[in-house]
Amino acid sequence: MSRVTAVRVTAVGVTAVRVTAGMIAAICFALLPGQALGQGQVQTAVEKTIVDTYAHATEHLVDQPGGYSMHGAVEFWSSGGLKQMVPTDSPTLEYDSFNLVPKHIEVIVLADGAAVAQFYVEGSFQEKGRAPVDHYMTRATQVFVEEGGTWMVRAAHWSPIAAGSGTQQTAIIKE
Repeated sequence: MSRVTAVRVTAVGVTAVRVTAGMIAAICFALLPGQALGQGQVQTAVEKTIVDTYAHATEHLVDQPGGYSMHGAVEFWSSGGLKQMVPTDSPTLEYDSFNLVPKHIEVIVLADGAAVAQFYVEGSFQEKGRAPVDHYMTRATQVFVEEGGTWMVRAAHWSPIAAGSGTQQTAIIKE
């Protein structure tokens, strides 16, 4: 077994400490953020984030707060509008009805702390103050980054499937 001797200099004097290679590996592993999750665990965590987001809106008729990266997100919406810069503190949408279901979620781990998810969303909903969308069908691509142990949206692209409807919103409305 190889051993490394580290020298520590303090105000009191010099101390030699024997450290094994295994101890160094354990310390390095503990200091690296995000290294604890394997690829399968990341895929499961990101998929759960997506499913939980839709379940929250279905149950509470309001978007789940805090889902965007601390840097916000760049998004193309299914309404066909221009690229949107979504700030972290963007207002959460409220609904009169919400019955959207994400389907066929595929998560690809890009790097430590980054993953992309592609999936379909289907159902119906009605934002407060807007007309209902009865036949929402879209393809979604979302880029997630891990921040403080939570998977946050950093970018997204939504595009309606032929014969389906996208959203009606074309800009962020701050009240």
